[in-house]
Amino acid sequence: MRWFILLTLMGASATQAQSRPDLGPRPAFPAPDMAAVELGQLLFYDPILSGNRNIACSTCHHPRLGTGDGLSLGLGEGGIGLGPDRKPDPANLPEQRIPRNAPGLWNLGAPEFTVMFHDGRLEDHPDHPGGIRTPLGEDMVAGFDDALAAQAMFPVLSADEMAGHYSENEVAQAVRLGQLSTPGGAWDRIAARVEAIPAYRVAFDEVLGEGTPITFADIGNVLADFIRFEWRADMSPFDAYMLGQGDLPKAAKRGMELFYGAADCSQCHTGWFQTDHGFHALAVPQIGPGKAARFETHSRDEGRIRVTGRAEDAFAFRTPSLRNVGQTAPYGHSGAFATLEDIVWHHLSPEQSLSSYSKSQAVLPQLEGAQDWTIQDNAAERAALIAAVDLDPVSLTAAEVADIVAFLHALTDEEAAKGRLGVPAEVPSGLPVDQ
Repeated sequence: MRWFILLTLMGASATQAQSRPDLGPRPAFPAPDMAAVELGQLLFYDPILSGNRNIACSTCHHPRLGTGDGLSLGLGEGGIGLGPDRKPDPANLPEQRIPRNAPGLWNLGAPEFTVMFHDGRLEDHPDHPGGIRTPLGEDMVAGFDDALAAQAMFPVLSADEMAGHYSENEVAQAVRLGQLSTPGGAWDRIAARVEAIPAYRVAFDEVLGEGTPITFADIGNVLADFIRFEWRADMSPFDAYMLGQGDLPKAAKRGMELFYGAADCSQCHTGWFQTDHGFHALAVPQIGPGKAARFETHSRDEGRIRVTGRAEDAFAFRTPSLRNVGQTAPYGHSGAFATLEDIVWHHLSPEQSLSSYSKSQAVLPQLEGAQDWTIQDNAAERAALIAAVDLDPVSLTAAEVADIVAFLHALTDEEAAKGRLGVPAEVPSGLPVDQ
C-alpha cells in the first residue's frame, strides 16, 4: 500500500513537471553597486535633468503606474500632473503628444535585454564603437556602460519629452542647434547642473572617486544601475510554479497551457521573460503624431524599417516582455488597447480588430489641435498595416481568452511592484518629487 501511494505521488509530481514549459536556465542578474543604485534613484526622481527643471524620468515611468505613465501617449514638456491626471499646462502648451507609449522598465537589468526602444534603434553591439549601436553615431554613446545607460538619457535630449523648446532654457537651445555631445553642449550643461549640487558631488565621489568630473554618461550609468536593481521582477506565481515552490490557480494554469500550446503565444513571447526580443508587425492602431521626422508631411509610424531600411521590417515593433504586464496598461506601441483582454483579442485577428477598433479604448489627455486619428481614419493606411502583419489568425473562445489573461496576471511579481527603494521623499535639487 505504501509503495502504491509513493508511486502515485511520484507520478503526480512527474506529470506536473512535464506540464511546465522548458524555458532553459533561469536568468542571472549582475550584483548591484548600492552606492550607484542609491544615487541613480535620486536622479531618476529629480527634475534637475529636464531643461525646464519640471519633469523627471519618473514622470513617465512611475512605480505607481507599473513603471509607465498609464496613458496611451504621454505628455512630456508642457504637461502637468502624473499619469491619467496629466494635462496640458495652459501657460506652456505641449507642441505634440509623445509619439509612442511609455514602455515598462521591468527586468531591463537582465543581460538578455540588449535592445532598447519600440523600434530597437539603440542596442548593445560588439561591432560598434563603445559596444553600442545607434543611428545617431558613436559620439552619442561615448562613456556609457551599455545601451540601457544610453537609453536612460535619450529623453533628456528630446524637446517634447524633457529638454523643452528653443526659447525656454539653455539645454533646449543647445539641442536645437545640434550641440549635444560637443564641448559646452547639452551633455555638458546637464552634467554641470548636477555637479553644482553639493549632495550629488559627494555621492559621485563615492561612485567615481573623489573629485572626478561628472559627465553626462556617468549620470546615465547610475540611472541604469538603479533601474537594474529596482525593477527586477522574477519571483511571480509563475516563477514559484516553475521552481516547484507553488501551484497556479486553475484558470492561470489553463491559460499557461494555451499560451505555450494551441494559442501559440510563445512563438514570439519566449523564454523566462516572455519575449524573443524580435520585431513583428501586428497592425496595432496608430494614434497621434507617429515617429516621423518633423519635416515630413505624413504622420505614419513605420517602426523597425526606419532603423534597418528593410522592406520586411515595415510597421514591425519589438516584442515586449510580459513580466508585470498586468500593471502596464495601455498596451501596444501606441497604447491603443486599454486592457489585457483587448490586446489579446487583437493578436488573435489583427485585421478584424483594426477594422472594428473603438477609439474609446485610447487613454489620452485632451490636447487642443492634436490630430490623433489621421492614420486610423485612412483606409489605405489601415490596409498597409494589415498587409505587413506576420501573425497567423488564431481562434479562441471568450473563456480561453479569460484563461490566458489569468496566466498573464500570474506573471506579476507583487513584491517587485512595490519597489525596493521606492520613491524618495525629497531629492538633492530641492525640486518637487512625483509621489
